[in-house]
Amino acid sequence: MLSTIDHIIITVEDLPSAVEDYTKVLGFKPTWRGEHPQMGTENALFPLQNTYLELMAAKGNGLYADIVKTNLNTKGEGLFGLVLGTSNLETFKKKLNDNGIETGSISDGKGFEAQLNLTRTWKNLFFDPSITRDLFVFPIEHVSGKLPSAQEDKSQVSRLDAVVINTNDPDGFISLYRDKFGIRLALDKVIEEWKTRILFFRINKTTIEVIEKQSEEKKAKDSLWGLSWNVENIKATHERLIDLGVEVTDVRNGIKPDSLVCTVKSHTRGVPTLLIQHL
Repeated sequence: MLSTIDHIIITVEDLPSAVEDYTKVLGFKPTWRGEHPQMGTENALFPLQNTYLELMAAKGNGLYADIVKTNLNTKGEGLFGLVLGTSNLETFKKKLNDNGIETGSISDGKGFEAQLNLTRTWKNLFFDPSITRDLFVFPIEHVSGKLPSAQEDKSQVSRLDAVVINTNDPDGFISLYRDKFGIRLALDKVIEEWKTRILFFRINKTTIEVIEKQSEEKKAKDSLWGLSWNVENIKATHERLIDLGVEVTDVRNGIKPDSLVCTVKSHTRGVPTLLIQHL
C-alpha cells in the first residue's frame, strides 16, 4: 500500500540561503523551485534516486505558513515532515478507515515551476496529530508531472539511506506503522550496550530507524531526529565538502559491516546528518 518514502521536509527561515547550504551538502542544485500561494509557502526540491528532499519556508499567509512559522518559533529550523508514497490513495484511505483510523478527506495539491514552465499535481491525506503521535507524517499519491532529475557526479549524495525517529512508545509505533500502515518491520532489538530498543522498518530499500527514548511523559510521542545519506565515493564527497568549507568529521568505519561513514557538522539547518558508503 505504502511503497516509498516519497520525500522529507525541512523547514527553514530563509529559503535562498538554505538552498545554498544544501547544494553544498548534497552536491547538486535543486531542480524545482516552487510556491504554494494558497498555503503560504515556497519550496525547493532536491531529487535523489529513492526520494526527494524538500526545503520549505513560509511566504505570505495560509495554513501551511502558520504551521511552518509555529514550528520554527517553537523548535527552530530542522526536520519537519515525513511523506510516504502510495500508488492508490483511495484504497489506502479505505484500509485505514476499515482499521479504525479516522481520516479527513483526500485533498488535491498542485505545484508550478515558473522557470521551467512545469506543473505537477498530487493528492494528500492528512491525519490528526493524535493519530501520528505528534509526528507530521502523511501519504501522497502523485497524479501528473515529474520532478526533473539532477546531473550525476561521483561526489554527490545519491540516495536516502535512513531517516531516524525517536519514540517513547516503540510498541505503539509498531502498531501504527506495521499493523496499520503496512510497512515491514525488519528488526526489533535491544542494544544491551546502550540499553536501548531500536526498530528498523524497511520500505523501498530505505530504512526508518526508530530509537526508544525513555521519557516521563505518558503521552505517546514520536519525533524526527536525523538523516543518513548514501554516497558512492565517500572520500570524493569528503574532499568536496572540505573544499566548500563544510565542517565534516574524518571518514571512519561505520557500525554497519562493510561501510564507511562521516558526520556533517555544518550547513544542515540543525539536522543531524551522516554520510555512508556501503562497500
